[in-house]
Amino acid sequence: MVDTGCKLRVTGYRLLITAMICRKNKQIDISPFRHLYPFKSRFMDRNGLKYHFLDEGAGDAVVMVHGNPTWSFYFRELVRDLSTQFRIIVPDHIGCGLSDKPGTSKYDYRLKSRVNDLEALLDHLGLNNNITLVLHDWGGMIGMAYALKHPQRIRRLVIMNTAAFFPPKGKKLPMRLRLVRNVRPLATLAVQGFNLFAWGALAMAAHKRLSRAVKSGLTAPYNCWGNRIATLKFVQDIPVSKKDPSYSLVKNVDQNLHQLAHVPMLICWGRRDFVFDTDYLHEWQRRFPDAETHLFADAGHYVLEDKPDEIVLLVKDFLSRKHENT
Repeated sequence: MVDTGCKLRVTGYRLLITAMICRKNKQIDISPFRHLYPFKSRFMDRNGLKYHFLDEGAGDAVVMVHGNPTWSFYFRELVRDLSTQFRIIVPDHIGCGLSDKPGTSKYDYRLKSRVNDLEALLDHLGLNNNITLVLHDWGGMIGMAYALKHPQRIRRLVIMNTAAFFPPKGKKLPMRLRLVRNVRPLATLAVQGFNLFAWGALAMAAHKRLSRAVKSGLTAPYNCWGNRIATLKFVQDIPVSKKDPSYSLVKNVDQNLHQLAHVPMLICWGRRDFVFDTDYLHEWQRRFPDAETHLFADAGHYVLEDKPDEIVLLVKDFLSRKHENT
């Protein structure tokens, strides 16, 4: 005889999974944090998909490229303070923020597509010189791949807890990322079903306690199964072997970063990063020995959440200088 409690639990799990799968394209409510994100939304058509971006201020372009699981909201303090002097462009990657979140039949969620999207946007906006790139997390690889395609367009680089190279010697993916990347059925349920990647980041990526409004802002775009696809696909696209689809592009960036060594670079780094630790920082410094570096001992992966005021001042000062190499 089948245990009634067991049958109820199985039925409950099935109902839960069915509900999560069916709640695709749920509308995103930004009203709880609108006061923190008072910017006008703009959209570009990208192969039939809505590609959301911010375009604030006027002057030389400062392009901010986010990672996973953040979106343009993460750069809000820099957008607000720098847009009085510069033109600030901040896209939301497809599947992230306020951009469309299609299934894999309409978008492949690969690194190459991310780079092509960024290139298409900047070409659409007519930005082809004096660009400053501000890069965080996956934005480092995406932005540096773009920079290597168009080195003549890049004036400055601002780097925050990211990588544009394979892991330093001896480094492996943290266990959490390995599980999400490799254990596909469980990872899909955990990330798309229960949103554990975005919610886990709230607990682990910032050193300080985040306010309710900030937490709402960081997670709002990932409010249902279908809207969380990019948070899963970003991790699954991390290349660890030659057979992985994005391996060759990462290898190309890794091997050619030296071509950007002349570009002035500012590094703002949170020491308490559980993925991009100081070994990654030291690799940036090895490759870019002239970079100006600021290490924050009491900041984590979300370094802009932990040290917004300090970083805003550092970036404003960096952008105000007449660098010898520009």
